[in-house]
Amino acid sequence: MTIGSIVAIYFLFFAASAFVLLPFGVKTDEEAGTPKVPGQADSAPHRFDLPRHLLRAALLGLLLFGLYYANWTYGWVKVEDLDFYNPS
Repeated sequence: MTIGSIVAIYFLFFAASAFVLLPFGVKTDEEAGTPKVPGQADSAPHRFDLPRHLLRAALLGLLLFGLYYANWTYGWVKVEDLDFYNPS
């Protein structure tokens, strides 16, 4: 696997992790006990900590990429193992 492939696949895991982690660890203004701004949605976050969110996404992406790379290296799950329509 080339370095370009490694970076591209890690970026895909990072981006997917960033979207998956969006709803976790976020409080609304009601939960934080602060007044809402007029016109604000009830589900709007009180404070969104972007650096913390990106760090969490980077760590989850690194873990998932590590599992992917280990599977690519050692061949734990192969394409043939995922063929559910034509079992051998």
